[in-house]
Amino acid sequence: MSGRDAILNRLRTGLKTSEGRANRQRTVDERLANPQRGIIPARAQVDHSAQVDLFCEISEKVQSTVIRVNSETDIPGAVSDYLRSRNLPQNLCMGADDRLENLPWENAPNLERSKGPSDGSDAVSLAAAIGGVAESGTLILTSGTDNPTTNNFLPETQIIVIDSKDITDTYETVFDKMRGDHGKGVMPRTVNMITGPSRSGDIEQTILLGAHGPRALHIIVVDGGE
Repeated sequence: MSGRDAILNRLRTGLKTSEGRANRQRTVDERLANPQRGIIPARAQVDHSAQVDLFCEISEKVQSTVIRVNSETDIPGAVSDYLRSRNLPQNLCMGADDRLENLPWENAPNLERSKGPSDGSDAVSLAAAIGGVAESGTLILTSGTDNPTTNNFLPETQIIVIDSKDITDTYETVFDKMRGDHGKGVMPRTVNMITGPSRSGDIEQTILLGAHGPRALHIIVVDGGE
């Protein structure tokens, strides 16, 4: 018996769980088969247009910057304009997401793009969210070659594109959509829920941006995605 097995056996004995193992497994299976929904905040129970407005409002309250554009064709120019306004270089890293790859990048000829996971040397990343949560101003991104998870954490500035049609009321609604798109048992390896730039108040309760990820988050909402 390995040391690990010995420790786990002692824990099971101490917790007196061995006899109820089958019951506990059954409980887990039932919970996964019938996911329970959490408390639904009333403020998000409004029509879709108001949900998009609420998402943008709360995102700005948590130190994100937000711009709304009329069409996907406006995204390259909006990205370039944002970088210029922040005195950032006209280059970024991004994944292989078709929503980003098929944009008219010729509209921003000075913008240079590298593809693949960030190695930590990139100043800016660009990603596409699968959903937005109006109740908290949260963006939902799933891992994969289309949007590498490292791009959500290593660059100091992140730009995230989201279609307004993908903004909904609550986390539960987004999770329902993910289960429908991927199917149970084949969900993405990682789901990143991003609410504003990275921050921490651990030191003297002073908020520090960029503590565990990007120092700045810029959101481009495509209203033409309705």
